[in-house]
Amino acid sequence: MSTSLIPPESLARVGEVLEGPVTVPIDRREAQRYAYAVGDENPVYFDEVSAHAAGYRTVTVPPLFITHALVPPKSAQMLREDGLYQDATSIHLEVSRMMFGGEEWDFIEPVCVGDEITATTRLADLDQKEGSKGPFVRLVRETTFVNQDEQVVARSRQIGIAR
Repeated sequence: MSTSLIPPESLARVGEVLEGPVTVPIDRREAQRYAYAVGDENPVYFDEVSAHAAGYRTVTVPPLFITHALVPPKSAQMLREDGLYQDATSIHLEVSRMMFGGEEWDFIEPVCVGDEITATTRLADLDQKEGSKGPFVRLVRETTFVNQDEQVVARSRQIGIAR
């Protein structure tokens, strides 16, 4: 393998909390606007009777709404040359560019209107691989979402690829 693209101080950050905790209340109006925007008009997002009939305690929200609700808006001036946002919690790597490598989700419990969701993001993994075009780094940021009862409702893993 070639020289390391991951400085020791960055590798030592695996497991570190990078963002959060951030808590937001789940708002009916915002959740319904989101459902309309993504074209998901499932009645459980709009009607209490439908939500109860489907087994929810109240109106629920589209699964990915929690990301929308928890991500603060950022201005276009914060975009880097590679199209990603500037990030104060960036992990230093000996690379020139970073790209999105995918995202995995686990939806564990339903999120309902009125819940308070808290998200905490940590550096879950950082490793160097050898590819057909040379070495690259795989960076995994894991966000855990919990409700007001401390139940984990979802977990996401965002994978970054850097060369």
